[in-house]
Amino acid sequence: MRRRAAQQATETIPIVAIVDDIVGSGLINGLAKPGGNTTGVSILSSELDAKRLEILKQIVPSSRRFAVLRDPASASARMELFTETARLLGVELQTVDVRGLPDFAPAFASFRADSIEAVNILSSPLLSGFRGELCGLSMTHKLPTIGQFREMAEAGCLASYGVRVSDAYVIAANLTDKMLKGARPGDTPAEQPTRFELVINQRTAHAIGIEIPQAILGRADEVIE
Repeated sequence: MRRRAAQQATETIPIVAIVDDIVGSGLINGLAKPGGNTTGVSILSSELDAKRLEILKQIVPSSRRFAVLRDPASASARMELFTETARLLGVELQTVDVRGLPDFAPAFASFRADSIEAVNILSSPLLSGFRGELCGLSMTHKLPTIGQFREMAEAGCLASYGVRVSDAYVIAANLTDKMLKGARPGDTPAEQPTRFELVINQRTAHAIGIEIPQAILGRADEVIE
């Protein structure tokens, strides 16, 4: 991983990182007291993965078979809370790993073959980068999908729930400013975004034949008509 490579390259140059789970990844010792030469932003991916599963269940309450589409390079350490949430919701999970664009179409074909009713796309640079292809496949197979960043809903997935990328950048910029003014990264608390947004793509809902419950629409920060 590039972040670890940067840490290995220097023990003195301050590093500001934006990470799914900055503590769980081992980059820092703790949010309040990072230690070492790294601080940054933790975007709460483990908690958000589970929350998106709850939202997806509320959108399609009668569904019982959900899929998790993940990039194992980014999500390998994020499944414990997710699996427990699925158990509490009475949802059966099928996890499919993809490592590149050629894996996407077979993954969605397997969802249909296995009677999957909805898909949670876990966040990763790979999956975010190919969001247009993924959301297009979700519409082709008429599968409701939810992703982390609003760009997923804008690209045609049914919904997104998570932080704004711009908010994480603002926090990182503020931390970088502190480093430039002499703050020590090991003594500078890492931070987490405090604003989360739910975006619903109503156009996609109509296209795949899903009726979004009014309670979900009422909670949405934005509805794409």
